[in-house]
Amino acid sequence: MKAKTTMKMVLITLLASAMTFCQPIPTASEQAVSIPIDGNTYVTQRSEIKGSETNDKEITLSSWFKVSTIGSLNLYLKSEAVKAETKLEIIVGKKSFKVKLNENSEMPLFVGKIDVKEAGYIRIDMKFLESQNPKAIEWLIDGEAAKEPLAFVRNFTPYWGLRGPSVHMKYTLPKEDVEYFYNEITIPEGEDKIGSYFMTNGFGEGYCGIQVNSKTERRILFSVWSPFSTDNPKSIPLDQQVVLLEKGPDVNVGEFGNEGSGGQSFRRYNWKAAETYKILTRVHPNEDKSTTYTAWFFNPESQEWDIIASFKRPKTHTWYTGAHSFLENFAPSQGYLGRSVLFSNQWARTTSGEWIELTEGGFTCDATASAGVRMDYAGGVKDGAFYLQNGGFFNTPTKYGTKFTREATNKKPQIDVNKDL
Repeated sequence: MKAKTTMKMVLITLLASAMTFCQPIPTASEQAVSIPIDGNTYVTQRSEIKGSETNDKEITLSSWFKVSTIGSLNLYLKSEAVKAETKLEIIVGKKSFKVKLNENSEMPLFVGKIDVKEAGYIRIDMKFLESQNPKAIEWLIDGEAAKEPLAFVRNFTPYWGLRGPSVHMKYTLPKEDVEYFYNEITIPEGEDKIGSYFMTNGFGEGYCGIQVNSKTERRILFSVWSPFSTDNPKSIPLDQQVVLLEKGPDVNVGEFGNEGSGGQSFRRYNWKAAETYKILTRVHPNEDKSTTYTAWFFNPESQEWDIIASFKRPKTHTWYTGAHSFLENFAPSQGYLGRSVLFSNQWARTTSGEWIELTEGGFTCDATASAGVRMDYAGGVKDGAFYLQNGGFFNTPTKYGTKFTREATNKKPQIDVNKDL
């Protein structure tokens, strides 16, 4: 009797397992949301084999999207037809799914079911196990956790979406006319990703800051826009061109375009993370209705202020306006990486020669952020300094227009503008 009971239990267990195994594959509903690969996906891992080109099986493609609702999520992949069978591993969190594509695969192809336990960004990694790289067109998500609002790059230029959001901190200047703006900048260890521009001293007509241009090159950059609105510097009339007045040793000077046009200068300098650097900029109107813009970098080796460049901008007559800093990523392939920066001890020198400390800042962000296609942006006060952060797909964005106040340092810049510059 006991043997019959045991056999019966085994049969029931096997039958239950078979029923589970044979459950129908979920079909995407009409409410399923399409997430384009273009604009939302990066190569996050690449194996480089000496003497050989990297092939599809040696890369990982990673996509991100942000959900606001918890619950079940069905994931599908849509791809163009493949000639040879292709095996993929798709990883979401701690779950791994193995799927096969061939010329007879029905689209969209069901990948698997995910249990979303908290709102925020979800990452999908796709690895190629065998054969060719399928030309993936899009991911499809369906289910409770696929309800709007969702955040990912859609109805938006993929280039800007891949770069990620730019973030800014605008400092409140005194009511008096300002001639000089002083700022200190520190990039925390590990936050100096390639493609980062840590702009520290901005003004109404240009900006100055430091960049990571490659694994081996870093720069101090100073640019002034022309009053003539164009993205092509060659089209600027002669009487509206920015003119170089002076430049420091080893400083390169040229033109820039694509985001307005004007005069640009840069010095290659191997600045380091976790060290604090000082930058000073001056804006001074001239009698001929032009304005002169100058930038200096305090060289920690020589303990002297090195001039970067001085430019003359025609058809402009102004003192310093719009003091601000910003953080951007200019390399689309690096937009999935996080970066941050600290700006500390801001001071303005008025036309009467008085140094005034600036302790109030306002946070803003660019169109990529305000369009809601990327939500990994933040700013505020940290360790007595203003900070900016972007990239990395974190889940705590800062509200546009938020005002912040840091504690005063009372450490006035020790600069004699008549002797030290």
